[in-house]
Amino acid sequence: MPDLIAQGPASMDRWRREIPNVTSGAEITVGRSDADWNVPWDSLISRKHIKISPRGNDAIQVTVLPSSRNPVFHRGQQSRQFVLVPGDHFAIGKTTFTLANRPGASDVVSPGNVTSHAYDHKALRRRGFRDVSSRIDMLSRLPDLITSSGSDEELLVRVTSVMLQATPSASAVAVVAIDNPSCEEVDGQAVNVLHYDSRLPDGFDSLADSKGPAVSSRLVREAIRKRESTLHLWSAARSDQPAFTATEEVDWSFCVPLRSEACPGWALYVTGDLATPPGADLGQSLQAAPDDLTDDVKFAELVGTTIANLRQSRRLERRQANMRHFFAPVVMSALAGRDTDEVLEPREADLSVMFCDLRGFSQRSERDADHLLELLANVSDALGVMTRHILGTDGVIGDFHGDAAMGFWGWPLPQANAANRAAEAAIRIRRENAAADEASRFRCGIGIASGRAVAGRIGTSDQVKVTAFGPVVNLASRLEGITKAFGADVILDSATTAMLKQTPQQDAFRLRRLAVVRPAGFESPVEISELLPSDLVERSANQSGLSDQVLTNHEISEYEASLDALIRGDWDEAYERLHCLPPWDRPKDMLLSTILKHNRTPPSSWDGVIDIPKL
Repeated sequence: MPDLIAQGPASMDRWRREIPNVTSGAEITVGRSDADWNVPWDSLISRKHIKISPRGNDAIQVTVLPSSRNPVFHRGQQSRQFVLVPGDHFAIGKTTFTLANRPGASDVVSPGNVTSHAYDHKALRRRGFRDVSSRIDMLSRLPDLITSSGSDEELLVRVTSVMLQATPSASAVAVVAIDNPSCEEVDGQAVNVLHYDSRLPDGFDSLADSKGPAVSSRLVREAIRKRESTLHLWSAARSDQPAFTATEEVDWSFCVPLRSEACPGWALYVTGDLATPPGADLGQSLQAAPDDLTDDVKFAELVGTTIANLRQSRRLERRQANMRHFFAPVVMSALAGRDTDEVLEPREADLSVMFCDLRGFSQRSERDADHLLELLANVSDALGVMTRHILGTDGVIGDFHGDAAMGFWGWPLPQANAANRAAEAAIRIRRENAAADEASRFRCGIGIASGRAVAGRIGTSDQVKVTAFGPVVNLASRLEGITKAFGADVILDSATTAMLKQTPQQDAFRLRRLAVVRPAGFESPVEISELLPSDLVERSANQSGLSDQVLTNHEISEYEASLDALIRGDWDEAYERLHCLPPWDRPKDMLLSTILKHNRTPPSSWDGVIDIPKL
C-alpha cells in the first residue's frame, strides 16, 4: 500500500505513514489530537477531521467527519468525500496531504560504477561535528522526539522525519531490515523497507509517476555484513547523464547498521545528491563526498544508537511486565539490576508448591447456564483471590489450569520459610472465600507439597512463562485432588507439615494428621495432614453461620488416635473413636468407609495405607 504524507507550513511539521492493506478492513482517523494519526501543528484541523478507508489499486477514500469544523479541499474544490490515488493530494487548513507510492529495495539502483567507503564507528564517536551549531538543536530534541513515541510504528515515523530534517542533502531516508540476520550468508537475504520518507519536490504533480529513490539492497547487505557504516557513490551516473535529477536518481547513499540485539538486522538508509555548484568540478565533489558526509553519518549513528537503546529498554520493560504477572513486588525488587536471563534459567530449588482448584464449578455451570457472563465474572474474581494471595505471600504464579491455579515459593530467591508462606496463602484464600456473599462464593480444594524441584522459564524471553516441574509438583496436584475424597479444604504432605510444626507457638498453624495414602500413580505411601481453620478464621466464619464447624483440640486428638488405631489394625477402637467426632466432619467419613468396606476387619494385606484412585 502507498503512504500518506502530511506536510505543514514548517519543514519539521510533517510525517509519512503507511496506509493499511485493503484486506485488513482497517479505517484510519486523522485529526489534530484525538485521532489515529495526529497533526498537532495545525489548529485549523479538528480533533478528528477525516476518515481514511483503503481501496483497491493503491487508492484510498477520504471522508470528512461530521465533527470537523473547516473544509477539505481536493483538486481546488471543497469536498466531503473523494477518492485519492498515488500522486494526488488534498489540503486541510495549512497542511497538505499527499498519497505517494513507497519504493522497495533493489539490487540495481543506478547504472553507474559504485565507489564504496566504510566508516569506522569508533573513529566517528571520537570525531566532533564540524558545524556544531546546526546540529545542537536537533541533538537536544532527539531523545524526546524518539522516546515519546508510543509504538514501533510511531518510532519509525519520527526517526525518518528527524533524519530527513537533519540531513539537508538527503532525498530520502528509510529504516530497513534483512530477513534473517543470524544467517551466516547475509548476501542472499531479502531487504525489507520498514519505513520510508522522502522530500517533497516542488509541485505535487511530479509525484504521480515517481516513487522516490529506491533502496540499494546491495549497500544494506554490505553494511550489515561488515557491521560498519558504509557509503556508496555512483560516479558515472552523474557524468554520463547531464539531465540527471535527484528525484529520478541519486549520487550517493549511506547505510548505518544498528548494532543491537533489540534491532536484529536493522539499519538506517539515507540517500541524496551531491551539492555541486554550477560550473564546479564533479570529480572533486565525488572525491570530497566521504569527508563532507561524515557529519551526516555520525548523526545517523547517534540516531541508530538511540533507537537501539529505546527498543532494548522497551524489550526489558515488556519482560519486566510479563514477570510482574508471576512475581510478587518484593521479589521483583530483589531481582532489580540482575541479569534476568540468568535469574530465570531453570535450576533445582527447594520449593513449596500449591495447587488450588475451585469446587463445584461444573455444577454451577449447569445451574447458571442462563447467566454465564455473571458466572465467568465470579470465576475470574475467585481466580483473582488465589493469585492475589499467592503473590501477597511472595510466591510465584506458575500456571493456570482451567479453574485452578498453581503457585510456588522458594524460587527465584531461596525462602527458608516457603512452607509457612504457602500455608499462609491457603489460609487467606479460604478466609476471603468464606467472607464472600453466597451468590459468588466458591470453595477451594488446596494441595501443598514441599521438596526439591526444577523451576524456571519456559518459552522465549519476550513471552515469559515460569513454572516448576518434578515429583513434588505432581504430588501437590494429587493432594489437591485428594481434598475431594476427604472433604478437606487444605491437605499437606509430610514435608510441609514438619516445617509448619517448627513454627513458633504464637504463630502456630492448626494441623491434623489425616491418613497415610497412596495417590494414584505413586508407588510410595504419603502421610497427609489437614490445615485447619485458625481462631481468626473461626471468628470471621461466625458471620456466615459456620462457627459450629470448627474442630476443638480434643476432637483433633480423638481423630488422630483413631487414625493410629486404624493403621495398626485395631479397627474396633478406630470405629468407636471416630463416632465421637462431629457428624459434619468429612475426613472421619473417609476412615469409616474404609473400615465398613471390609466389615470392620482389616484384610490380611493391610499395611495401614489407603489407596486413592485418580479423581
